[in-house]
Amino acid sequence: MHIGLIGLGKMGFNMRERLRNGGVEVTGYDRNPDVTDAASIDELLAAVPTPRLIWVMVPAGDITDAVIKELGEKLNEGDLVIDGGNSRFTEDQKHGELLAAKGIHFADCGVSGGVWGLQNGYGLMAGGDAADIERALPVFDALRPEGDRADSFVHVGGIGAGHYAKMVHNGIEYGLMQAYAEGYQLLASKDIISDLPGTFRAWQKGTVVRSWLLDLLVKALDEDPGLQNIDDYVEDSGEGRWTVEEAIANAIPAPAITAALFARFESREDSSPAMKMVSALRHQFGGHATRPAK
Repeated sequence: MHIGLIGLGKMGFNMRERLRNGGVEVTGYDRNPDVTDAASIDELLAAVPTPRLIWVMVPAGDITDAVIKELGEKLNEGDLVIDGGNSRFTEDQKHGELLAAKGIHFADCGVSGGVWGLQNGYGLMAGGDAADIERALPVFDALRPEGDRADSFVHVGGIGAGHYAKMVHNGIEYGLMQAYAEGYQLLASKDIISDLPGTFRAWQKGTVVRSWLLDLLVKALDEDPGLQNIDDYVEDSGEGRWTVEEAIANAIPAPAITAALFARFESREDSSPAMKMVSALRHQFGGHATRPAK
C-alpha cells in the first residue's frame, strides 16, 4: 500500500516512520524541507498511485481547512482523504460534504499516543463510511499497537464520529491529569511525606489508580524531582473546551472535566504545584511545550 501523508510535525513525522515499519509505503509532504519527501502537494499527489489515500496531519482549524480545500481542487473522483488531526467534528461534516460534491471520499480519525506512538502504537477512532474505513484498514493496522484490533481501533460511526470520540477522550484526559496533579500537591504540602516520588512509584503496580499517566508522572519526577524547572502555566488544546460545550449543549453533567478545564485557566494567574504537574504530564505524553520556571 502506498499513501500520501501531509504534515510531518511531532505526530506526523513519527507516524510516517511507524507506517513504513509496518510495510506501508509513504510519501510525505511538509513545508519543512528537512523532513519532506516531496517539494509540494502536487509532487506528492503525482507520486501516490490512484485511487489515492491521503492522510492529513496538520493543525486543526484554518490550516486543515486550507489543505482540505486544496485537495478538493486537485484530487480525482474515488480518492480518499483522512483527517487525522484534532479537528472539531462539525468541521469534518463540512469537509465531507465539500469533497463528496466532487466524488472524493472523506473520513476522520482521532489519534492518541502522542510522542510515544512510534514506539507503542496509536489508539485510533475512525469516522466515515464503512467501505472507506475497510479500505484504510492496512493503514490503521500499521499505526495501532500489536494485538487485537478492537483493543486499539474502533470505527465509531459516520463522518465526525471519530473526532467526537477523540474530543471526549481528551476531556477525560483533562480530568485524570487534574486528579493526579491535585494529589501531588496534597502530598508535596505535607511535611510527614519524606519520599514523594517513591509514593507515586509504589502506586504503579497493584493499585486501582495505576495507569500510563501515572507512569509518566513518575518519569517527570525522576527528571525534575521538585518540578523546579517548569512553570505552572498550562495551555488547553481546544478539545477540553469543546467537550464542556458539548456537555452543556446536551445537558450532560461533566463537573470533573469542567473543573479541570477551569483549573487550566486559573494556572495562568497563580503559582500552583498541581498545575506544574499537569504541564509536566502534557510534556511527557504529547511533547507539548512547557514554560521555564519564573
